[in-house]
Amino acid sequence: MHEDHGPVRYGPPAPDPGLPVLPELAAVLAAAADRTRPEPPGGGRVLREAACAHWERRGLHGGPEDIVAAPGAQPLLLALIAAHGGDVLMPRPCPATWMPQARLLGRPAYQVPTPAECGGVPDPYALLETVRRVRAEGGRPKLLVLSVADDPTATVAPPELVREACEAAVGEGLHIISDETWRDTVHRPRDTVLIGPAEMCPDDVTVISDLSGALTPAAWPLAVARFPENARAAVRRARTLDILTALGALVAGPLAPPAAHALGEPEAVRERIRQAAGLQAQVAAAAHRAVLASGALARPPQAGRHLYADLGPLRSRLAELGVTDSMELEEYLTDRLGAPAPGGHRFGDELGALRVRLATGPLLGATPEEQRESLTAAEPLELPHVGRALSTFAAAFGELR
Repeated sequence: MHEDHGPVRYGPPAPDPGLPVLPELAAVLAAAADRTRPEPPGGGRVLREAACAHWERRGLHGGPEDIVAAPGAQPLLLALIAAHGGDVLMPRPCPATWMPQARLLGRPAYQVPTPAECGGVPDPYALLETVRRVRAEGGRPKLLVLSVADDPTATVAPPELVREACEAAVGEGLHIISDETWRDTVHRPRDTVLIGPAEMCPDDVTVISDLSGALTPAAWPLAVARFPENARAAVRRARTLDILTALGALVAGPLAPPAAHALGEPEAVRERIRQAAGLQAQVAAAAHRAVLASGALARPPQAGRHLYADLGPLRSRLAELGVTDSMELEEYLTDRLGAPAPGGHRFGDELGALRVRLATGPLLGATPEEQRESLTAAEPLELPHVGRALSTFAAAFGELR
């Protein structure tokens, strides 16, 4: 069992800036630029109705009264944790921003090991054992945060594992927060089955999504939460709104129209999602092959814009280079790749484990023009700028063999 609620020693890595802004969304933002007031706490009705319809298309029913919007996933998760009370459980590794939310609130937070095949969802038996041990030590486990399409591991948890973990959590009285930011970034949607916890346990799951995962640029901070349709959830939603209001965490007025437009998923947005997923599938697979060729380990990336590598098999060679932990590995690979390569310590892994999250965004091009060319190319790996970037990437790992 791992508890970590001390001071923050390492800040979260900078977000991937992503692909160029979709012109259609930029036009909607420009038309709303003269809005001088923020959205009301939790978002205005138009924004919440758009989020409601977005989830309706994914099989999650409800009304706009079940939706809360906030200026980014971090304040939204902070408010949700504060609204629920009790101790927090989350998988190891997990997104770099999760643990700091519990720390800021002074909440005990425990990380639970994930199974061998994926990250994002705790092993059900390890979850039950962790709950038992926390209670035996006088703790009050109340909340489980997970992600079926996971950052940092870029994996998608199989439905049977999601069901077993959710049943274990609900059976122990835990409420589940399902972060589905990367749900619509699955690389091969026809080959990958993604079923979220709310589809299995609708009364016990709050779903959150940062729109920067698939719909909007990272520089436009906006996230939404969908609460269950029951009286307990209504109370928690009200508490969440109170906390967001106290924090002044209101959605910027000009951002609401393009966010609502993106949530409506017009053809241009759907095409961008499809293009981006197809591009990431090819580039991430090529990066994965380069990592494996060096002798390092990594699960095949299935979603998102990252892969998570374990360089433990290369420990002897790395030690010759002065790299003995994940902080030193981060510094070494960031310098060698010319792009951020946050170490596993940022995601809850042990400092001595030689793990690192590798972003695929820098492989798509250094300029908006190159990135757009990558998006529309039938064979992006054959583009000169992508080929050069992958060669540099492969060379950095080849040196470690």
